[in-house]
This record gives sequence, C-alpha cells and structure tokens, in this order.
Amino acid sequence: MNWILLIIAGLFEVAFASCLGKAKEATGNDVYWWYAGFFIALTISMTLLIKATQTLPIGTAYAVWTGIGAVGTALVGILFFKDPASFWRVFFLITLIGSIIGLKAVSQAA
Repeated sequence: MNWILLIIAGLFEVAFASCLGKAKEATGNDVYWWYAGFFIALTISMTLLIKATQTLPIGTAYAVWTGIGAVGTALVGILFFKDPASFWRVFFLITLIGSIIGLKAVSQAA
C-alpha cells in the first residue's frame, strides 16, 4: 500500500512542478490560481511521502519519489511546454525509469 502512496506522491510532485510552469506563463489573476494549485499539490505530495516513509526505507522512497517527479515533469515539459525531445534526453529518461524500477525491485528483496 505504501508503494502506491509513494507513486501517487510522485504524481503530485509532477502536478506541483507543472503548476509552477503554468504560473510562469499566466497573466493577471490566473497566476494566483496556479500558485494555489502548486501549494495544494505540494501539501498532498509531502503528506503522502511522509506516510510512505513510515514503512519504506527513506533513501529508496525519496529516490523513487524524486525519480517519478523528474520523469513525469520532463514528460509534461515535452508534451505541454514544448521542451525539446532529443534522443539523449529521451534515452536518459528511459534509464531513469529503469533505475526507479530497479530500486523498487531491490527494496522488496531486502
């Protein structure tokens, strides 16, 4: 169950980073809505991370959480913010996904 919470926490990390990106592009009062979304997603992400680390190793949980956030935010950047999708960028995102899966695999074995 805590692995599921950790994955959801990572997805909320993507949400709060995406809200920052949208706030940068927003004008007028829309900026405040994006910052509100940032704080809400940040709070949910941290709360779920705290809950997950009560039973998962802190180093593994933090690495998986940041990995999900990094990969997810990079994908959102490519899909919605027109960030470049070069071969090497995609290659290293794939290796990061493999590392996240590997950390989960060795955590369960231990």
